[in-house]
Amino acid sequence: MLRNVCIVLVLAALAATSAAASPVVPANAYKRAHHKTVHGTARAAQRGAVRPAASRAGRSAAASHRRTAALGLRARDSRNRRSPGRPAVRRASLVRRRIVIPPSPLKGSFESLSRQNERTEADGLERILDEDDLASRIDQKLLVPIPVSNSLAVNTDLIETHRYCRPWTASFLADLAGEHAAQFHKPITVSSAVRTVEYQQRLMHRNGNAAAAEGDVVSPHLTGGTVDIAKTGMSRQEITWMRNRLVAVQVAGMIDVEEEFRQPCFHITVYRNYASPYPQPAPAPSRAAAATGEPGAEN
Repeated sequence: MLRNVCIVLVLAALAATSAAASPVVPANAYKRAHHKTVHGTARAAQRGAVRPAASRAGRSAAASHRRTAALGLRARDSRNRRSPGRPAVRRASLVRRRIVIPPSPLKGSFESLSRQNERTEADGLERILDEDDLASRIDQKLLVPIPVSNSLAVNTDLIETHRYCRPWTASFLADLAGEHAAQFHKPITVSSAVRTVEYQQRLMHRNGNAAAAEGDVVSPHLTGGTVDIAKTGMSRQEITWMRNRLVAVQVAGMIDVEEEFRQPCFHITVYRNYASPYPQPAPAPSRAAAATGEPGAEN
C-alpha cells in the first residue's frame, strides 16, 4: 500500500516538472505561424519570378539603346554626306592612284634656231629666194607635195605652191599623221610649210614673232624642210601625245621642235637623216650661184 502511494507521488512530481519545462502556447500562435509560413513562401516565389523578368527587360533595353546609337551614327553620316557645309566622313583608302604629269611645253630658243640653221646647211639646203626660185625647185622634184590623206590635212589658206616640203619631211609627216590617227581617229593639220625669203619679209611686217628672212640665223622654213602643225582643235591628250612623240624623234637627232603659242603650233624642222638611207649632200654652193640658177645649186 505504501509502495503504491510512493509511485503515485513520483509520477505526480514528474508531471509537474514536465509542465514547468514546456511553456504553454496559445492557440492563435499556431495560426500566425502557419500564415507567416504560407505567405512567406508565396512572396519568395514571386520575387524569384520577378527577378528573371527584370533581368530580361534590362538586357532588352540595353540592346535597344545600342541599336538607337547605331542608327544615330548612320543618320549623322548621311547628313554629313548630304550637307555641303560639313565635311563628309570617308574611309581611308590604301589604293595608290597614278598621277600623270604631262611634259612641259617645248619652248623655242635662239640656240635651237641656230642649230636648225647649221643642220640645214650641213644637209646642203639653200634658202629659197622668191616664187620663181620655188617653182624651179618644184619642177626639179627637190620639193614634193605635202602627202594629204585622211590623217593629214593642209591649211586651205596656203597657196598651192606653198604646200610643198622636202621629201624626208613628207615621209615624217606621213608617219606622224598615221600614228596620230591610229591613236585619236582624226587628222592633224599642216598650217605652214615652205616659204621664200620674199614671203618671209612680208610676214615679218605682219607678225612680230616671225624669224628673220636674212642674216646668219633665219627661219628654217626658207629651206623647205620645216613645217608647222596646228595645235588648234587638239585636246590635252593629243598635245601631250604630240610632245612625247616629237621629243622622242628629236632625241634621236632627226628633228628639232619648238612649240609656238601666239600662232599655236608645233614648229618642226626635219633633217635629211630621217629618210635613211639617203645620199649625202654635196657641199653647198654659194648663194650667188643659187640665185643665178647655176648647176649644182641642189642635189
